[in-house]
Amino acid sequence: MDRFFRLKEHGTNVRTEIMAGLTTFMTMAYILALNPNVLSVTGLSWTSIFLATALAAGIFTVAMGIFVNFPVALAPGMGLNAYFATTVLTSNGTISPEIALTAVFISGLIFIVLTVTKVRQMLLTAVPESLKHAITAGIGLFITIIGLKNSGLLTVAVENSVTEIPKGIFTDVLGFETVIHMGSLEDNAVVLTIVGIFLIAILMVMRVPGAILWGIIGTTIIAIIMGEVNVKETLSGQTWAPDFGQLNFWNFDFNGVMEAGLISVVLTFTFVEMFDTFGTLVGTASRAGLMKNEEEGKKRVGKAMLVDAVAVGGGAMLGTSTITAYVESSAGVAQGGRTGLTSVTTGICFLLALFLSPLVALVPGSATAAALVIVGVLMMSSVKHIDFNDMVYAIPSFLTLALMPFTYNIANGISFGIVSYVLLAVIANVTKKGEQNGGYKVHPLMWILAILIILRYVYIGSQG
Repeated sequence: MDRFFRLKEHGTNVRTEIMAGLTTFMTMAYILALNPNVLSVTGLSWTSIFLATALAAGIFTVAMGIFVNFPVALAPGMGLNAYFATTVLTSNGTISPEIALTAVFISGLIFIVLTVTKVRQMLLTAVPESLKHAITAGIGLFITIIGLKNSGLLTVAVENSVTEIPKGIFTDVLGFETVIHMGSLEDNAVVLTIVGIFLIAILMVMRVPGAILWGIIGTTIIAIIMGEVNVKETLSGQTWAPDFGQLNFWNFDFNGVMEAGLISVVLTFTFVEMFDTFGTLVGTASRAGLMKNEEEGKKRVGKAMLVDAVAVGGGAMLGTSTITAYVESSAGVAQGGRTGLTSVTTGICFLLALFLSPLVALVPGSATAAALVIVGVLMMSSVKHIDFNDMVYAIPSFLTLALMPFTYNIANGISFGIVSYVLLAVIANVTKKGEQNGGYKVHPLMWILAILIILRYVYIGSQG
């Protein structure tokens, strides 16, 4: 192990690496319950998603450790799984789970091409830093709304006739007003969600490792005590040994993708994953001290990107939404993890979790909804990196993070952010109101993206 993972060279040992791997697993094991609960609403079976989640996280995290010697774990990404679910649910039956999985698979192939040709690095340079952080924060708000809505803590009332509210543009165009309300505290699911949020929050304030996981477990226990979860009924028919016959392997519909015209969905999967992974990989590498030798660090990050790209397509083949590098990997790095042995340990834990599906099935929707809200908090921390003092960055960033939750669509936020940045940057440069160092940079790829986005919305408008 010392020779293979170069432990001494990185100033670590087997015990430290294994403990770091266990720490990383504890901090991200919540995805085993969260991902099946989020994706099962699309019509995919809960068991198939659980198997795909554990297998994908285990296989590709081990691959990251063995082939890259990098202390980073991978699993289905939060935010992208929610986008996957909403894409299916809001399509009025035109987009099936199989079509959505195919879109993820295609995005994985695109990702591999972008990584091998190094176009991916060009795109990362093209998009301003503030906009990248706004995308992360916007996804945080997006999954928070999903958590609140799924728990009943937030309700949306649609009224056909509105007498108290003056008619406005939304009434005229849509024919109704949509009003957001707080859910009833008489609903046990709402109460459990609130309890779960505070329980996880308290554990995080106390800096307990794996706070989200322990919060989910604690909320589940409270739900059982309250009678919201029937243990006997839930466990009946469940088997401890994984039934791989229920796995949705290669569950694709390529013809359906062409008929549904999911170009924007595929690009959204690709675009969001690209920025999310880049930030996680570079951030983790820096914390682990792997960027001290910049050339060596870039090489390793490049290899990690390729494994991550393959994982996107591989995860879709197994039957789950986009796989991505997890920022929770930094917890293992904080415990001393410096090599791929940390990742191998985490991956093995995920594979062992395949035998725990009956226990995971006990987790109620309220517990996972609470976790979604807290994950939203963590993702919103990116807001501090947005330059709100400069309106050329501030306005596109705000439109990005605001339109994602309020239009219930990640693609809308990214689209408005890109187009508005190009427009404002050009106006600022023409009127000589740009940055002191020669104006605002508008990369040629930003122009291409902006034009494609405008054409997309023009096409949508022409179709009614």
